[in-house]
Amino acid sequence: MADEEEVVEKKKPTLVITIAAIAGLTLLAAGGGWFLGNMLAPPPAEKPAEEVVKAEGGTEGGAAEVVPHISTEANGVVLLDPITSNLAYPSDNRVRLEVALMFKGVPDVKLAEEIHQDILAYMRTVSLQQVQGPRGFQYLREDLQERVDLRSEGRVTNVMFRTFVIE
Repeated sequence: MADEEEVVEKKKPTLVITIAAIAGLTLLAAGGGWFLGNMLAPPPAEKPAEEVVKAEGGTEGGAAEVVPHISTEANGVVLLDPITSNLAYPSDNRVRLEVALMFKGVPDVKLAEEIHQDILAYMRTVSLQQVQGPRGFQYLREDLQERVDLRSEGRVTNVMFRTFVIE
């Protein structure tokens, strides 16, 4: 019996204290998430897209009618005609590319056509295994950028892929 008296019983926290601690931690986590979300989120736009379309005199469906043109002399971008070619191996597979070129300064249309033909000739030498997967696509982009740099002597700064489809 003396042993039983010496044993000090530990009090377990009550259920109410446990619920209060969990609720407090939950509120703290929610507040921290809200705070970080507001810090990292981009600021809201000045006007929603619907208001901009209405202010310009269009209708709500008018946004689908507006087609942005990336190929302008003002921004130095030339959109090349679509390139459709068969691959070297297997020869029954075809590839379709839409590429835009970003020039330093004023775009040169004649140079853009030469680059178009150069890309077409290069795509006829590529096999399906070379462009398969993300790594193959990255190699293709680097190869085309290198060919364009050589052809344009540095006047083209960027080759932008708009579409890339293999059939």
